[in-house]
Amino acid sequence: MKRTLTGKAEKRLNSFYLLICTLPLLWLSGCKPQARDRSLPPALRPELLQKFESIKDLGLRQEKAYEFLKQITSIGGRLTGSPEADRAVELTASLMAEQGFDRVWTEPVKVQRWVRGQAEEAMVRSSKLGTQALSICALGNSLGTPVNGVEAGVVEVRSFEELSALKDIVPGRIVFYNVPMDRTVVEPFAAYGRAAQFRVRGASEAARYGARAVLIRSMTFRVDQNPHTGLMEYDDRAPRIPAAAVSTAGAELLHHWLQTDPELKVWLRTNCRQEEPVTSANVIGQLTGSEFPDEIILIGGHLDSWDLGPGAHDDAAGCAVAIEVLRLIKETGLKPKRTIRAVMFMDEEFGGTGGRAYAASDHRKQEKHLVAIEQDRGGAAPVGLAFSLESLADRLKPLLAYLGPLGINWIRTGGGGVDIAPLREKGTILGGLIPESQRYFDYHHSALDVPEAVHPRELELQAVILAMVIYFLAEQGV
Repeated sequence: MKRTLTGKAEKRLNSFYLLICTLPLLWLSGCKPQARDRSLPPALRPELLQKFESIKDLGLRQEKAYEFLKQITSIGGRLTGSPEADRAVELTASLMAEQGFDRVWTEPVKVQRWVRGQAEEAMVRSSKLGTQALSICALGNSLGTPVNGVEAGVVEVRSFEELSALKDIVPGRIVFYNVPMDRTVVEPFAAYGRAAQFRVRGASEAARYGARAVLIRSMTFRVDQNPHTGLMEYDDRAPRIPAAAVSTAGAELLHHWLQTDPELKVWLRTNCRQEEPVTSANVIGQLTGSEFPDEIILIGGHLDSWDLGPGAHDDAAGCAVAIEVLRLIKETGLKPKRTIRAVMFMDEEFGGTGGRAYAASDHRKQEKHLVAIEQDRGGAAPVGLAFSLESLADRLKPLLAYLGPLGINWIRTGGGGVDIAPLREKGTILGGLIPESQRYFDYHHSALDVPEAVHPRELELQAVILAMVIYFLAEQGV
C-alpha cells in the first residue's frame, strides 16, 4: 500500500536527503582545517596551517621520497661493511648535497664485516621420502659449516623448555626451532619480538646440549619459500655452531616429513664468514636553525640493510623519508628557528654501532638534541605518532585536527629505535611515526623487500606528516 507523507514529514525527509547528498561536499570543502574549525588552538594559527598546506601540496604532487628510495635501493643489499654499503654512503651524501641542504658531511664508524659467501644449500634425505630440497639462508653473524656441509638427524622443538626436556637426544643432531609468529597477537612487532628470541639465542642454547647446527623458522606470518635472515648472537659460554633460517613453507614441510620419518636427516651447507672490522660512516645533512643553530631536531633511518634484497622497507624507506623531510621544508621556503638534521645511520642491523658513534662523537659536545625521530618500521601508510615524553605527545595532539585527514589517528607515548636510543641518556626526547604494519613482515629481511613493495603515496605521506611535525618542533621548541 502506498503511503502518503504529510507536508511536514515530506519536508523533513527532503532535508535529510539534502544533508546526505551534501555531506561529501562539506567534507571536501572542510579539508583545510582553518575552514573546518574556527576555534583552533593557538598551535594551529592560520599562518602555520598555510605552511602545512604548502608542504602537503608539494609533497603529494611530486612524491620525491619514492625517487630517493629507488636511488638508494638501486645499489642492492647494503650489508654492513660491504662495498655496497660504502657506495650507499657516497650516494646519499651526494643526494643530500644535490638538494642544497646547508651542510652535508660524514662521520666515521667502525663496523663488523660479515660475508655470506656462496648461496646456502639444504636437503632432506630420507629412506621413506627420498631427497627433498629446503630453502634456507644463513643468519647474520653465523659461522659457516665445514666445506662438505653438516648432515645429521633432526630434533624439532617449539620452545627452550622443550629443548631442555629433549636434551638427551640433542647431541650430534640439528635442532629445528619451529616457532611461528603468533597470529593471535594483533601487533606484528610484538609477535616478531616473541619469536625472534629463537633466532637470536637459539644456536647457543642448542649448542649447550651438543647440537651440530640449528634451523630457525623464518620470522613472518606469510607462508612461502622465501627465507628471512636476521642477526643471531653467540654466547661465549657455549660452542659456536652454524645457524640458518628455513622458509615458512619449508618449515611446514619439514614438520610433516618428520611425522612420516622421524629418522630423516638434513644436510646443509653455508659459506659465511667473519672478516676484519672496517671503517664505514654515518651520513648527515641539515638545515641550520636561524635562531638556535645548536638546538637540533633529528630525523633518521639506517642506511645498511640485509643482502637478500635491496632493503626497501628496511630501511631505505626511513632514509628516503628523512631526506624528503628536509627537502620539503627547504623547497617551501621555510626557515626553521632550530636546526633540522637528517642522519643516515650505519650498522643498525649488526648492533647499532652507528647510533652509538653518533651520540659519542666530539661533534655532539656543542649540540643539544631536543627531539630525535627514527623511521625504521617500513614505508607503509601512517597511522600514528609516538614520543617518549608524555607532555610533548599531549602538546602535539592539537595537530590531529590537521593530521587526521592525512592518516594520523593518534599521538601518544612511545617511539624510539636502536640508532637514536643512545641520545636518550643526553636528555633527548625520542619519537617516531608509526605506519600500518600488518604486511611488514611479509618482506622484512627477505628477497621480497623490493621497491615495488612500497607504495609511493604512502611513503610520501610519512614524509609530509613528519615535515609538518618537525617544522612545528623546530619553531616552538620543547
